[in-house]
Amino acid sequence: MNRLELTGLTARPSQVWGGIRLVPLVREKPVEGLRLHQEVYVDGGSGIVELGPRTHYTSYIPHGFVADWSGEGAGSAAYGTQLAAHGEAGGAPPRTVRLPRHRHHRMAKRRPGDRLRFLPLHLALEGYLSLHFGGPSTAWEEWSRQALRDGLSPRAEDAYLGWSVRGLDDALRVFEIHPGQCGVMVYASDALAAAFVVPHPDDYRLLHASLLQDLYGELVHQYAMYGAPVADFGARIADGPGLNTLAGLRAAAREQEREWSEAHDTLFARELLDTSYGFDRVYRMGSFTLWRFLPPFLRNRGGQHIGETITDPMGRVAYLKTFRLSEAQIRRGHLLQRLADADWQLPRAAAALGATEEELVRRIRAAGFESLLRARG
Repeated sequence: MNRLELTGLTARPSQVWGGIRLVPLVREKPVEGLRLHQEVYVDGGSGIVELGPRTHYTSYIPHGFVADWSGEGAGSAAYGTQLAAHGEAGGAPPRTVRLPRHRHHRMAKRRPGDRLRFLPLHLALEGYLSLHFGGPSTAWEEWSRQALRDGLSPRAEDAYLGWSVRGLDDALRVFEIHPGQCGVMVYASDALAAAFVVPHPDDYRLLHASLLQDLYGELVHQYAMYGAPVADFGARIADGPGLNTLAGLRAAAREQEREWSEAHDTLFARELLDTSYGFDRVYRMGSFTLWRFLPPFLRNRGGQHIGETITDPMGRVAYLKTFRLSEAQIRRGHLLQRLADADWQLPRAAAALGATEEELVRRIRAAGFESLLRARG
């Protein structure tokens, strides 16, 4: 498995609000045996996750997701949620219970029964931040004592809250959710900002607004703030035989939808679906598996995404959440990969990058890793 497989999901015509384009993703039938619920943390502006001895992750953590593969469906509730049976007459709508803020233990934590709590998107971001986190594996003379002792600790990156992405709030509020919708792809000035997929339409309806609490990269914020409005989808049906009946018009409209779906997969989503990723298995949940993934960090390749996904035994996506990296973040990932591949030997790494050692040192400093280098007189 090295690619994302969105079999069973179909893109519907896009919904446009200024520079934001939402592309609904619809399933013919929900993924059986998996549900996704939300638990909200009170005053979740500052969250701390204990990753291991002397290692912590700190970020804005407003909520967690609970994956339920018990097979009990909507009739059961994980701690922090209350669910109503799908289609229950007169039943109260599902609600999310707020939980007191606390220190989280691990990004993914087993709950009683067949349930797993994980911190959406932070699971993927922690994977990026921990990329070669240990630093140099050998005490080469170029590296500082701090680098050899602490590696890349502390390691930090910047992101923007969804509320600050111009137009996203209005777009999510204004547009209706499609029947059978289980996901959405969010674009800013037609640059893919994020993909979000869940197993069941009821899960999506509950989690639709949570996109505003997600984190987005610098490029996404800039495109939404300064980009021009994008073109809306418009069906154009030419005159022809069979269009004098409602059935003929309906068939022509569905053909336009099919053409849009194919164009989206070919032109818009290609950077996400045609990329080979490095997958790291986080947890096996019965017949499902939770992964996080990193891109190849190729320069001059266009948009690259980190993310997390839950797949079924065939490798098809049941859950997906992605984060678009900025160009600077791609460069940092590329640089760390090349240094690690060269066993942190500057001459070897410089040769692999087609640069001199002096140029490589300048790149390391420009990437914000100056503390790794030993001071030179």
